[in-house]
Amino acid sequence: MTGFQNKGLLIDGKGHLLGRLATVVAKQLLQGQRIIIVRSEEINISGHFYRNKLKYLAFLRKRTNTKPARGPFHLRAPSRIFWRTVRGMLPHKTKRGARALGLLKAYEGRPSPYDKRKAMVVPSCLRVVKLAPHRKYCRLGRLSHEVGWKYQDIVQRLEEKRIVKGNQRTDDIKAWRKRRQAAIKRAHEKYGDEMKKCDSIIQSYGFTLV
Repeated sequence: MTGFQNKGLLIDGKGHLLGRLATVVAKQLLQGQRIIIVRSEEINISGHFYRNKLKYLAFLRKRTNTKPARGPFHLRAPSRIFWRTVRGMLPHKTKRGARALGLLKAYEGRPSPYDKRKAMVVPSCLRVVKLAPHRKYCRLGRLSHEVGWKYQDIVQRLEEKRIVKGNQRTDDIKAWRKRRQAAIKRAHEKYGDEMKKCDSIIQSYGFTLV
């Protein structure tokens, strides 16, 4: 992981293993680092999908016998499942643990403020690094959808729109850089001698030109 960042670490959850990513995130939270997880629905869980679904359905049957409203509360959204996984790795009933848990934000997809920021990955938690190629795995988004999460299609449509918009923005930046380089080249051709004189005067005062 990188050093401490005031803006918070933005991690793209795609392709990470649930438990491994949660352990790294929990440790960073206890050290006071804010963390934002995007694309939680693309997090992977090791093991066959059917096996993981049976395990979650068994969890859904667990409740308080006398008054189910007391809990446990069965969260369905991928971001909330990840949040609950991290909570289990923190002393969340103490002030220190509660403060650490408050530093975590998890989202499905990649909402507005974070779609323009560069997201990082955690290599030690990636499925392609840590899981053998022949081992089965499943997506957290599919598991959530099967147990009651209702927004898979909406998140997928929004992600498709975001990708198209992001590609257009990248093309615009490339075109702007190309025009800028062409303008600089024309300026050097037209005002090359005058610019060299100005550069020599600036360097005589001890400044370096980039």
